[in-house]
Amino acid sequence: MKALTTIQSRFVPINIENIDTDQIIPARFLKATTKEGFGKNLFRDWRYVNDNEAMPRPEFALNQSQYSGEILVAGKNFGCGSSREHAAWSILDYGFRVVVSSFFADIFKNNALNNGVLPVQVSDAFLEKIFAQGPSTELLVNLEKQTITILATNESESFEINSYKKTCLLNGYDDIDYLLSIKPAIEKFETERG
Repeated sequence: MKALTTIQSRFVPINIENIDTDQIIPARFLKATTKEGFGKNLFRDWRYVNDNEAMPRPEFALNQSQYSGEILVAGKNFGCGSSREHAAWSILDYGFRVVVSSFFADIFKNNALNNGVLPVQVSDAFLEKIFAQGPSTELLVNLEKQTITILATNESESFEINSYKKTCLLNGYDDIDYLLSIKPAIEKFETERG
């Protein structure tokens, strides 16, 4: 995985609550077993008319040129529904490294963290402040300090993250990489027990 320390970026707003994993990546696109290529089908049914790439829905944020960046901002209860690791794969493959919401479904949150996507949970009030910003506004997410800042207003809020997952994201580790990083300590422990 690619390490994540800070992200300063514009954001793509999808101000819809209860976005489930089937809306993030529809079930008909779950045929592949590798992580690549899922980004093109992110929010497929919301992005295109009748599943036709030649007919994008102009009202959807991913189809509007004024919105771009590595941060997706979504309404409350993001990632609910079925357990689907492909949802995290599609978000990362599209180019998002951070998803901001006021609530995440637990399974989605864990899948995101395991795949290098940082779910930043903020208060409802702070989420509304983000949605009130214009398309050129940038957000600064600092994983080390566990803060998110709206740069246009300098308003900031802290967020929580599991310390183990924080270490993994900061270093670009998956679970195996983490174990390899502490191999000398494991070997020392085994020798001393010996």
